[in-house]
Amino acid sequence: MWDQTSSSECANVSTLPAEQHPASINESLNSAPRGDKDSSQAFKRISSLSLADTVPKLDQLKQNLAGVIQGKSDPIDILIIALLAGGSVLMEDVPGVGKTTLAKALARSLDVEFRRIQFTPDLLPTDILGSSIYSPADGSFTFRSGPIFCSVLLADEINRASPRTQSALLEAMSERQVTIEGNRLKLPDPFLVLATQNPIDFHGTYPLPEAQLDRFLVHLNIGYPDPATEADMLYAQANDRPIDQVSPVLSIEDIVGAQSLVRNVHVDRSIAEYIVRIVQETRNHHQLRLGVSPRGSLMFFRAVQAAALFSGRDHVLPDDVLQLVQYVLPHRCILTSQAKYSSSSKADIIAEIVRKVRIPV
Repeated sequence: MWDQTSSSECANVSTLPAEQHPASINESLNSAPRGDKDSSQAFKRISSLSLADTVPKLDQLKQNLAGVIQGKSDPIDILIIALLAGGSVLMEDVPGVGKTTLAKALARSLDVEFRRIQFTPDLLPTDILGSSIYSPADGSFTFRSGPIFCSVLLADEINRASPRTQSALLEAMSERQVTIEGNRLKLPDPFLVLATQNPIDFHGTYPLPEAQLDRFLVHLNIGYPDPATEADMLYAQANDRPIDQVSPVLSIEDIVGAQSLVRNVHVDRSIAEYIVRIVQETRNHHQLRLGVSPRGSLMFFRAVQAAALFSGRDHVLPDDVLQLVQYVLPHRCILTSQAKYSSSSKADIIAEIVRKVRIPV
């Protein structure tokens, strides 16, 4: 179901009058949000954008998020890096550690359209993408777009929906478009999926398939706060909610401009080969039935570019690779049946591979 608690965060398109919707899917190709149109307009206004302009705004974004989720600098950094790289984020952890709150804080910090879908077993693909509604009055069909037509989509408890419904996000996450009744509709630019799931709640859940996991740029664990931070949190939220104080610090132009700068961050050939060597080791490791795909390599490459930009550099260092490897690679791998019963985890295997591969100098 859709979260309709705030009109600024989520609006149920199906509640709009029929005359506000295109009369058909074909007409909706012109009326639905268009990524290429949005980005072209944004680029006209960011021609003078530079690294010096961008980094202070990213620091302000980090301060926004840190004011809501205290003591979690690393997950916040990775979330911002994913935004810069244009990749989707899967946040998996025990209930109550702030996954949804962090996602909502990011959305409120961006001056873009945000929508939230609460995934449930009875959710259908049309509830995400939209559908054509028959009008008995004139015998025509009216297309009503779904919540996926936004810039930031929160897919809350994504593993509670059926695999058929989960698959509705595959094309959107990889190609920034959706196909409805044979017609392709572009999604807005930027477009970011923030998904959450609880690892210990298996009742009524469906594990995400490998094809969908591979489309997430990073996999995050928030973790419990330390005792001192948790005590500070009690006082900070005694009278109000910090998330209510969050205001936008980045516009569409800022985000699109920063993402364009990321693509121009220099990556030395030795760094690219370092990434490839790590990835190849995952494909040959005896405890992994499935290693990292070429898509994973491409995403890793873009992520290290984003990490360099976030650090205020126009070039990538080996440290950027080491910072991101445990967030970008493990969720793309599958353990062998023997490894599942051993003490080794996917994160342990990736760490072993990283220690084995020589770091470029």
